[in-house]
Amino acid sequence: MSLFIAGQWISGTGPELQSTDPATGEIVWAGKSASPGDVSEAYKAARGAFLGWARTPLAERVEILRKYASVLDEMADELPTTISREVGKVLWETRTELGAMKGKVELSIKSYEDRTGNTVSDTAFGRSELVHRPHGVMAVMGPFNFPGHLPNGHIVPALLAGNTIVFKPSEFAPATGELLVKAMEKAGLPAGVLNLVQGARDTGAALLDGDLDGVLFTGSAATGTFIHKKFGGRPEVMLALEMGGNNPLIAWEFADVEAAADIAAQSAYLTSGQRCSCARRLIVPEGTEGEALVQAVLARAEGVKIGKWDDDGVFMGSLVNDRAADGALAFQQKLEEAGGKSLKKLEKLPISDAFVSTGIIDMTDATNPPDEELFGPFLQVYRAMSFENALRIANNTQYGLAGGLISDNKALWNEAHISMRAGILNFNRPTAGASSALPFGGPGISGNHRPSAWYAADYCAWPQASQIADAPERMSAQGFPK
Repeated sequence: MSLFIAGQWISGTGPELQSTDPATGEIVWAGKSASPGDVSEAYKAARGAFLGWARTPLAERVEILRKYASVLDEMADELPTTISREVGKVLWETRTELGAMKGKVELSIKSYEDRTGNTVSDTAFGRSELVHRPHGVMAVMGPFNFPGHLPNGHIVPALLAGNTIVFKPSEFAPATGELLVKAMEKAGLPAGVLNLVQGARDTGAALLDGDLDGVLFTGSAATGTFIHKKFGGRPEVMLALEMGGNNPLIAWEFADVEAAADIAAQSAYLTSGQRCSCARRLIVPEGTEGEALVQAVLARAEGVKIGKWDDDGVFMGSLVNDRAADGALAFQQKLEEAGGKSLKKLEKLPISDAFVSTGIIDMTDATNPPDEELFGPFLQVYRAMSFENALRIANNTQYGLAGGLISDNKALWNEAHISMRAGILNFNRPTAGASSALPFGGPGISGNHRPSAWYAADYCAWPQASQIADAPERMSAQGFPK
């Protein structure tokens, strides 16, 4: 049974779908995709459940979501293992992903109260009130890189606000999506409030054609832009589009080369470079200071331990599949054709076709390098003549998700803080580290100004302002009859 609609586990009526362990090729999940008819039934269930869920007291919604966090505790082995098997992430990382999923519940409760809570103010005529209402039925489209945490980051605040949901996980991680929904079911979520449809592109198209009030999406800029265009002219549909980045990390005036190299390498290579906040471009000074850092990062790139998700002591696992690995190689070739000089080639590894090594390429003298996001362990190096030049290079992108500065000079940080165009901007910390207690998003084509994490509450509810008097009173105004 591959779908969860109206509180029932049913088989889909679309094409066969399966996920496989990228390290071994072993089938992890197999079932039928949702057909357009299945998706329509999921929307009917969500629409039918909406009024009841929206009118459920907030305290009861909170209680169910806290129970969900407890159920996740019971999945402390099953869920991380499933994520690792489906997408190749090493086990220490997927265990932290489970922790982030649990923590999202309490953070969402606090964020809801802080961002979208209710207020009452006394006035001369009585009182004014501000409350927040749910939008209705939300489509949630999950990515593969954090197949539990990122859809969870949309689902929990949306449910807390009183919305109902039709959820399509990544086609590469259906088992993870299924476990998330089973945890919600076990927590006592009423039938129809959260519905699961599995599938790839055709299911996603049907999802976007459904009876929805909002789309909560995490994925590529190309897909997010497609969604934005599809709903152009439909201002009634809430779109929260979390997309990628061509993220810059500047290193300038630092004494500890080893610490700077640690930050740069972890920024680039965490999760095999499959975080949208990973550093893609390292910008260093021309000359010996910059060269010393590049050599130290190269040493870390060479020394990173790569292996299967359950191997001991590994830092990096595979990419999500062999197509992603082929795409990384093709992108490297494109950069070389633009004039990039490989310092360390990204190469396929013999473990499986989904495994690649780390890579570093010097793009300082390249001509018109592509402003694209490569989801892989691949770092571009740019050498700048001055800090002002470094800032120009950093901002030379249509994206704006993440960035950072490594430096001992706080005056440089003050300038970068003002000048760098990035929604997540870190100082002497990896770009790939983000807090759910802060907003997550950025300008440019990294999103549509609907940041997630702490600000997710904002796109899950709309404000309703009221002026209230206990009884009607006569009105007076100049020129108005008495």
